[in-house]
Amino acid sequence: MKALISNDDGIMASGILAAKNAVEDLCDTIVVAPEVQQSGIGHALTLYEPVRVNKRILKDGSVGYSVDGTPTDAVTIGLFEILDEKPDLMISGINTGYNLGQAEITTSGTVGAALEAASFKIPTIAISLEVTRDDIKFENGEVGVDFDFAKKMLNKLAKVVLKKGLPEDIDLLNVNIPANPINEEFEIVKLGKRMFTPVIDKRQDPRGKSYYWIDGETYDEDKKGSDGYELKKAHKTTITPLKIDLTGDLKLLKDYLEI
Repeated sequence: MKALISNDDGIMASGILAAKNAVEDLCDTIVVAPEVQQSGIGHALTLYEPVRVNKRILKDGSVGYSVDGTPTDAVTIGLFEILDEKPDLMISGINTGYNLGQAEITTSGTVGAALEAASFKIPTIAISLEVTRDDIKFENGEVGVDFDFAKKMLNKLAKVVLKKGLPEDIDLLNVNIPANPINEEFEIVKLGKRMFTPVIDKRQDPRGKSYYWIDGETYDEDKKGSDGYELKKAHKTTITPLKIDLTGDLKLLKDYLEI
């Protein structure tokens, strides 16, 4: 069995090596990831410039492949250029920082990479780790974070997915690991509303021209049973089953349009 492993934090990120280490007792692993940090880029694909691939030696001495593009580019290169057959599992992560909520889930590069693999009917896990320091969320390389618990939970889940695949109506699993877990169980939850409330910081450059930093404040209105509440308030490891099909209620629209 084989697993393709990618992320949005970059090929040298601590989390991707943790993901590889978590499952290498279960299957062969192939790491193909962006050359540099690509957080927040969602499911973007490079179309107007070439994409280059280089072999990289990871910290554990194994070989990985860096792609100077987006997480989706990395997965595409992995599936259609580096691998000679479809993998049995795709893992995106382990991301530094959680990925929660309806509003931001498709802006996540971690989930974007996972969506690309899942669109080819590959059982897929997107996995993220809550961290308590904002300054390390967008680091391009190693971070001082303990991934041991996340690795244990990923191994447990990957073992099941490799054995059973995913249910017919589920395309991928979005997993979030708490910084301070209360147990080794998974809590199956729905997506909450948001991760953050946008905050716009307007500034002026030395020539008097305005520019903006887009930031956010933590959104804390999610209710019990949502991914945000169960991760951040209850300190549980959450799993949300996701579907690629975004189609809404067809009959409702027909009735609305009276057609």
